Amino acid sequence: MKEYSEDEFLLLSGIQHFCFCRRQWALIHIEQQWQENLQTTEGNIVHKYCHDENLYEKRKDLIITRGMKVFSRKLGVTGACDVVELHRSTDGAVIAGQTGAWQPCPVEYKKGKCKSIDADRLQLCCQAMCLEEMFLTPIAIGYLFYAETHRREEVAFTDTMKKQVAEMLREMHSLFAKGYTPKSKPKAGCSSCSLKEICLPKLCNTISVSCYYERFLGE
Repeated sequence: MKEYSEDEFLLLSGIQHFCFCRRQWALIHIEQQWQENLQTTEGNIVHKYCHDENLYEKRKDLIITRGMKVFSRKLGVTGACDVVELHRSTDGAVIAGQTGAWQPCPVEYKKGKCKSIDADRLQLCCQAMCLEEMFLTPIAIGYLFYAETHRREEVAFTDTMKKQVAEMLREMHSLFAKGYTPKSKPKAGCSSCSLKEICLPKLCNTISVSCYYERFLGE
């Protein structure tokens, strides 16, 4: 299996962008374009506390870490987990400075509430795949915590989901290597996207010049 060098690593957070819209991902991660709106600002506020690496808790058989850096050479991706809970377990990984074995469990914080699309779940699954590679232990579940509902959603990391993550990352690496930004495919979510003024989905969806000439000459 191919392993990526650190110079080839993509940002793990891009999984969510890519799942929502391939063009949005390319504008952010290939063309390095970004623009804030209310939704992105609210998201930054939710994550500010989570990524404080100085916050560390230990409660009997539970260790809570924040902002843990993760990576995968197999997937060619790197990023940070909002929270990783380490549960004392008969199976699991050996942690430096701790006795016994510990089972990692990623927890991702999101604004709003549970969504119908799998973007958040796939991002969490990718975090788990990185942790599995780093700690050499299988991870069956993780959690999504939504700020609006103050509830956790349990996510089971199935083989199908892991396969989808791996396939998406292969496509992302291919597009990144080519420097190719996919064309826009306007949909309902475009109206709330912070990049809509850069993407111009309606303008980009108009007929191409070549098609216009062909149609004009044909008439």
